[in-house]
Amino acid sequence: MDVIAVTLGAGLYIGLGRWLISSRPGTLRDALFALLNIAAVYALFFPFGYLTLATVLVAYVGLAVAQYLVLRAGGGTGWAFAMPIAALITIKSFPYFADASTALPGGEPILVVTGAMIGISYFAFRTSYLTLEVRNGFVAMPTLWRYLSFCFFAPTMAVGPINRYSTFQNSIDKANAAETGPPARAALRLLIGAVKFRFLAGIFDQLSYAGLLLDGHPHHPVDLLIGIIAYYLFLYCNFSGFCDMAIGAAGLMGISVEENFKNPFAARNMRDFWNRWHVTLGMYMRDVVFTPMSKNLSRLLGSRSINHATAIAIATVFVLIGVWHGPGLNFVAFGVMHAFGVVFVHYYTIALKSRLGRDRFRAYNASPWIHAAAITLTFLYAATSHFLFANSFAEMAEIFSVLRWS
Repeated sequence: MDVIAVTLGAGLYIGLGRWLISSRPGTLRDALFALLNIAAVYALFFPFGYLTLATVLVAYVGLAVAQYLVLRAGGGTGWAFAMPIAALITIKSFPYFADASTALPGGEPILVVTGAMIGISYFAFRTSYLTLEVRNGFVAMPTLWRYLSFCFFAPTMAVGPINRYSTFQNSIDKANAAETGPPARAALRLLIGAVKFRFLAGIFDQLSYAGLLLDGHPHHPVDLLIGIIAYYLFLYCNFSGFCDMAIGAAGLMGISVEENFKNPFAARNMRDFWNRWHVTLGMYMRDVVFTPMSKNLSRLLGSRSINHATAIAIATVFVLIGVWHGPGLNFVAFGVMHAFGVVFVHYYTIALKSRLGRDRFRAYNASPWIHAAAITLTFLYAATSHFLFANSFAEMAEIFSVLRWS
């Protein structure tokens, strides 16, 4: 898509959205806002003229309406939760869906194609999480138009954040500028995100694996370390930059979107890392998988095995996160590496508290030298784990084959 056309279209969308959010509440406003977002999703992620992709969007809307009807009938349990997850698993599992982008004519930018496919993950997470909020009484049953507005809210459609319906609803109902800050702050957030996404990410990408190491020349192993760190920085700028743009665009309309990154490079261990990196995915997995699984395992194994039950639940969560990112074994290995990191922190903290006692443990955590060492080790561990994320095993072998010590 042309950058000028995208910018003008985004400006029109934000302007109309802000006008609708600030107008009188009611069914008409919700209906127009839902239609505006569906149109924006189509224009941004589904290229005009591609009947296949237009059909995919119709299928999205059909799935959302079907889930809403089941949600209304079943009170937010069972099938209403399972429907979008089943759709996600289907699309992730079948090669026809996974590789459909290669059959598209016209040479459209890859973001347009993959963004449409990736959207199903965040669609599934948002809508399944909504069923839990309704079931647990955190929110009232939404109207159909309000539900569709939430499902297809354009800024968060492609790559998140996984904004909860309760946050979305409060923004629309209250239209409280204090939640999103002044428009100038939201515009600055949008600009910063664009710089990270379009400029900084590109620089770091040139220093990562394909850009630095796979150029047909031998490389010193130090270049691998540069590539590992550069890819980690690329991924952060790319992903957090897109989230910054989403949060900024939503803020300009007066809608609050939850933070997805909270200075992850300052994490002192892998558990802390996941409180800072892809925060909304961590919250989803905590509420949907970790909490019920750890409770059930604790009851099954007994009170003396609570720590082991917690460790099993942690490992399960991160293996699932790895599988969710892709079908290759490298993604499983990525999940296992994060599972090991967080489980290690879990047992290490228990052992340290037992050995040091409360006061000495507090002093240990307060030590600036230990804090600096922990941050450095966590940064390197997280960066190295993304080597598995970025490359298949065949690509890893190719990278290692070009390394020379002299």
